[in-house]
Amino acid sequence: MTEVDGQVCAQGPADRGHGQVDCVGYHAGLGSRTVGQLASGGCQQPVEEGGTMSAQHEAGTTVHRVVILGAGYAGMAAAIQLAARVKRREDVRVTLVNAQERFTERLRLPMTATGQQLAELDIPELLEGTGVRFVRGWVTAVDADAKTVRIDDDRVLHYDTLVYGLGSAADTAAVPGVEDHAYTLNSAQDAEVLADRLARLGSGTVVVAGSGLTGVESAAEIAERHPELNVVLLGRREPGAAMNPKAKAYLQAALDRLGVQVRSGVEVVKVLPDTVELVGGETVAADVVLWTSGMRVSPLAAAAGLTVDERGRVVTDDALRSVSHPEVYAVGDAAAIRQGYGVMHGTCQGGMPTGVHAALSIVRALRGKQPKPFRFGYYHTPVSLGRDDAVVQFTRPDDSPRRTHLTGRLAARYKEMVTASPWPTFGRMKKMPTSGAVWPRGGRFTRVRDAR
Repeated sequence: MTEVDGQVCAQGPADRGHGQVDCVGYHAGLGSRTVGQLASGGCQQPVEEGGTMSAQHEAGTTVHRVVILGAGYAGMAAAIQLAARVKRREDVRVTLVNAQERFTERLRLPMTATGQQLAELDIPELLEGTGVRFVRGWVTAVDADAKTVRIDDDRVLHYDTLVYGLGSAADTAAVPGVEDHAYTLNSAQDAEVLADRLARLGSGTVVVAGSGLTGVESAAEIAERHPELNVVLLGRREPGAAMNPKAKAYLQAALDRLGVQVRSGVEVVKVLPDTVELVGGETVAADVVLWTSGMRVSPLAAAAGLTVDERGRVVTDDALRSVSHPEVYAVGDAAAIRQGYGVMHGTCQGGMPTGVHAALSIVRALRGKQPKPFRFGYYHTPVSLGRDDAVVQFTRPDDSPRRTHLTGRLAARYKEMVTASPWPTFGRMKKMPTSGAVWPRGGRFTRVRDAR
């Protein structure tokens, strides 16, 4: 049942082992697979096949081909922003590749996992009128030297510029048993599979492994929607560990009010059909295990010959170009983007600006100009605690907590505003691209000493 900000094979633990292939899909809009390579459908328009020229000639015009992989928060931002800025140009063609037509709202997956009905956001419908060509299919290989992308193993796209946005997914390989016995929230389909299981459970224990933000939100949603279930949240760190003391105390009190049993300072080393095993040999009974501990990226970037870091993310320069292949831009979770405070971590608030900046950089390059350095500073950490409660920790640009925070219904409204904002933001960018090109640059926190 695995992504990606994305697009995956939805498969519950009990469904494996019966002639099913294993798939890896990636976050918020990832369309990548490793094992089995199950195809997910055709394409919206004919896909270019064959050909070896660096640019295609159409009606006497040299066409610069930009291919964007992954329609998550970052990939969608890149596609919409770029299309709006080159709309009047006949010498640029933008293609967006994704494994499915439905946009994955990763911020809402804990809600989907508890059976809450959400709107289905259609990517081709949003792209209407932009000139972007949408190709539905799994990305199975990238050849950075030949500048090609293989789709579903039997179709090939050629590019002059590539935007790599295949995101990340829950790491189900690091701990034995996770792949076979745990659920994940890599896609809406995965979340729906979990929702069905919880609805049929009736009673029992749900273990949420991972005390980060996704784990906290998932535990809160499950406890609120299924009071008949015993919810246990396991993690190495305390929930809300990165918040200021008052915000963290509020978060922990809210989990206690919902009946969530929190055990911090523990590490899961094995997942079994009805238990999880901790370091030291202790076991915790579990009728359902939701795995939210750790993320991994698609291995396609490394296989393509792009320079990657120890986690497989594409290493970029200050303009978000691959340091080994400057015609490749990396955005969102798939990129190792260094700022003055260190390498960015994957969030929607940072992912969309990387997509927009990549688009702006491509436009500058097409005009013969040098791309500008990317800078981004964090500003908040909103966390849902059920439908009517939340805590919002405001942060410094380096993501360290400020003294200011919101709680309760006001925080819940703030969180909902944040969660709902990407889709209408994409819509506004179609007509007003500058509306999506504003974000906090972070001042002194984001300056890199050797930046231009």
